Amino acid sequence: MRSHHRSTRLLGSLLLVVAAGIFAVGAAPVSENAPADAAPVPLGQVVPAPASVRADGSPYRLTSGTRIVVDGGPEARRVGEYLAGILRPSTGYRLPVTERQEAGIRLRLAPGETGLGQEGYRLRSGRSGVTLTARAPAGLFHAVQTLRQLLPAAVEEDSVRPGPWLIAGGTIEDTPRYGWRGAMLDVSRHFFTVDQVKRYIDQLALYKFNKLHLHLSDDQGWRIAIDSWPRLASYGGSTQVGGGPGGHYSKADYREIVRHAASRHLEVVPEIDMPGHTNAALASYAELNCDGVAPPLYTGTEVGFSSLCVDKEVTYDFVDDVVRELAALTPGRYLHIGGDEAHSTSHEDYVKFMDRVQPVVERYGKTVVGWHQLTGATPARGALAQYWGLDGTEAAEKEQVAAAARNGTGIVLSPADRIYLDMKYDKDTPLGLDWAGYVDVRRSYDWDPGSYLQGVQAAALRGVEAPLWTETIVTPADMDLMVFPRLPGVAELGWSPASALDWDGYRGRLAAQGPRWDALGIGYFRAPQVPWPAR
Repeated sequence: MRSHHRSTRLLGSLLLVVAAGIFAVGAAPVSENAPADAAPVPLGQVVPAPASVRADGSPYRLTSGTRIVVDGGPEARRVGEYLAGILRPSTGYRLPVTERQEAGIRLRLAPGETGLGQEGYRLRSGRSGVTLTARAPAGLFHAVQTLRQLLPAAVEEDSVRPGPWLIAGGTIEDTPRYGWRGAMLDVSRHFFTVDQVKRYIDQLALYKFNKLHLHLSDDQGWRIAIDSWPRLASYGGSTQVGGGPGGHYSKADYREIVRHAASRHLEVVPEIDMPGHTNAALASYAELNCDGVAPPLYTGTEVGFSSLCVDKEVTYDFVDDVVRELAALTPGRYLHIGGDEAHSTSHEDYVKFMDRVQPVVERYGKTVVGWHQLTGATPARGALAQYWGLDGTEAAEKEQVAAAARNGTGIVLSPADRIYLDMKYDKDTPLGLDWAGYVDVRRSYDWDPGSYLQGVQAAALRGVEAPLWTETIVTPADMDLMVFPRLPGVAELGWSPASALDWDGYRGRLAAQGPRWDALGIGYFRAPQVPWPAR
């Protein structure tokens, strides 16, 4: 039950602000009675590794008199209240959020700051206080995630702990290497509830991810309500791999996911996979099939057998309606149209389909994203292609992607034998698949996105994304086991400068995350390559 309580606290940290009054002004300053010479977390022991760290000066001690001072209007206050909601349960302190210029933890929005971009920040810590500075709210939020890691792991607990609550002295200057740092969650093979998705969002936020790619449709289930085609969700969403009830998101459900992601500065990228991976839709509406006969619902795991009927005009009415309704629900810039493993669609039909569908996405104000097979057609201007091949993928296929990049298509890297989070760690892993090989923690981290695809110049590389396919993933505990400890390494590949990518240094910083995950109720895989602290 402990992890359940912890998950609820993760999801509801903003709500804790409302209940701040339960901490009396005179709450016992537990950590102030702790040894004065306790060592703070080293300033550089952060994942992802910051761009610049200068450790100097005395640490700051969080006490019952600490205030969270916000400077920057409502956006700064929102981040300040989020921080207070995290710190109050474990410290027992009131930590009022104020605009009065007092000593404490200061959150400062400064649009005129140079060199920080929209997601970067500066953290300065010393005996008199800590100041977090950013140009934009996302940067301030990311700074808070760094601050969390500079406090003892017990700060993540949901009941009062003894501390002491020290933050090492010095300065961190930090900006991300790539603008796309994503994670994909497949809710089609197995359905996950709104609260379960929100829990995953909170985990992603810990490591400064900024994209949540939701795989909303596949052969095994359709997961989003579409008013103009209601049987997609009610019938197409009624099962999942292995049978079971499946499920789908109402439009209100989806808006709540989008809202929660936005509160953590993640942009939701919805995916409707087509023309393949469409059995749930074909089973829901017979007219989408070339022969007019609806197939049965599917609960297996084979791929490549389904296809929308490219020559029927109703197919494009269907696509237009789905894209229109989904685009209206999605404030983000992107809409993913899948396009992988369309083995039942001829190349000629595939090209014809993509030539018809990409303009629909653009018409409703979104930028096209597709799996890298999209580069076998003609990607729309400004489109992104998500590469999921292997180190050993044929050179011709890689060159096709590189050629598209030279013609203006942006590339997001998701190599399956590196950062597919559903791949087994080793032969004994109880969950996951192994078609791309085993992906241990070192393999998932020890590569450089900047040099991974020959012929793709730096300007075309948008970033990285770690997919979690769910053929074998049924519960949040399953997710935890497969996601952690590999997820933070993907975060570092996307955020940290290439010069910081070093396995020997990283494994020590990763090990220090273990107690934090214990405090958060995350049941991670204790990979033998990592020197985890004893429990």
